[in-house]
Amino acid sequence: MKNLNQIDLNLLVYLEVLLRERNVTQAANQLGLSQPAMSNGLRRLRALFDDPLLVRTSEGMTPTERALELEPLVKDILLGVDRAMQPATEFEPRAAQMVVRIMASDYAESTLFPAVLTELRDNAPDITLDIMNPSDVSFLDVERGKVDLVINRFDQMPQSFHQITLWQDSFSCLLSPNHPILDDFSLESYLSADHIWVSKTGMGVGVGVDPSDVQRLGWVDSALAQLGEKRRIRVFTRHYQAAMTLAEQNDLIVTLPTRATWLKQNDPRVAIRQVPFDVPPLELKMAWSPLLHNNAPHRWVRQFITRIARSLSTEPNAKS
Repeated sequence: MKNLNQIDLNLLVYLEVLLRERNVTQAANQLGLSQPAMSNGLRRLRALFDDPLLVRTSEGMTPTERALELEPLVKDILLGVDRAMQPATEFEPRAAQMVVRIMASDYAESTLFPAVLTELRDNAPDITLDIMNPSDVSFLDVERGKVDLVINRFDQMPQSFHQITLWQDSFSCLLSPNHPILDDFSLESYLSADHIWVSKTGMGVGVGVDPSDVQRLGWVDSALAQLGEKRRIRVFTRHYQAAMTLAEQNDLIVTLPTRATWLKQNDPRVAIRQVPFDVPPLELKMAWSPLLHNNAPHRWVRQFITRIARSLSTEPNAKS
């Protein structure tokens, strides 16, 4: 058995990053080390565990079986150390000066963050929010703790992430008051019209939409497919605000989360109608890295956002 006095905790940090990056140069950059220092750390790790740990193959640096066994154990050890190093005193939001980086869709940004910012000014006036687009962020950025929180609808998410549902939302339609089907808004008339598709789930740089791939088009089109129907989409966009503006045109309909339509409830250029068929509700989720789960300021911020989200009214123009 190894003598614990001979083990440098930094080596476990090196190992965790090496196994995540699977590249000595990238691991060195991540840790702010020179490449020779990182290579020396890998040599010491190999001696410590009596195993090569990472082997160069045609696919790059590949972890050995022993390294794959060690990976979850090392993460648990480092998380435990992080918990032990957290200050014993409670986090003081009013005295905090920090930047919180959040990836949020413009749906979440426009429906949730006005209330968050209002209360944040009263409770933690020196906390600054840096809100990023889904295309600005990858799951790896979140896993590494470079981004504090992600708030969006997600088709998939790494199992290691912590997540909660902030709310569920139904779907509604926006269309011009001069749209010819406004007074006869049925499934039949809905299908006879031209439509705007809007969605940006998940994260990362998006790709072009295939109109024939119903499953990837999302909730609305999947619900129509269950009825054996298909709508005629003329515009594809990833921005809710743009979609709502386009709905002012006389010949287009946008179907989007109901809370987003409330932003236009007093706008005479558009009308709101219920979707004339059943669409399963969407879930707005908030997720974060296990590396930040026990961080006291981070815990306060996510609990604060959760409280605000769940206090918001489920009816337009109603007081929370």
